[in-house]
Amino acid sequence: MDLKDYFENTQGRGVLATADSAGKVDVAVYARPHVIDQETVAFIMRDRLMHHNLQSNPHAAYLFMERGDRYVGKRLFLTKTREEQDTELAYQLRRRKYPDDKKGPLFLVFFHVNQVLPLIGPGEEE
Repeated sequence: MDLKDYFENTQGRGVLATADSAGKVDVAVYARPHVIDQETVAFIMRDRLMHHNLQSNPHAAYLFMERGDRYVGKRLFLTKTREEQDTELAYQLRRRKYPDDKKGPLFLVFFHVNQVLPLIGPGEEE
């Protein structure tokens, strides 16, 4: 399965989940990931709870539900590998442009894709 092709051509909604070092979970609606390669995705984040959790616990999960009446989509299990702050790449990758970008630092957070599963069921994707 080609993640880049999937996320560029599939409409839907996504949710990213993280936990802090004590295991307290946060979950938020997030746009589709930016697929860097088959093993790496990135998300753009502001300096909020999701980003703070990743400073002490690099593990995250992303759930993507395809648009439509059926329960179809992907679950990505992720580990943070690095991040960049206020880089040109972060601003270029944004899908939405805002007139006022002075809302604090902008982070581009990179993750290794550990596992991809279907939205429903235990089986691994091909």
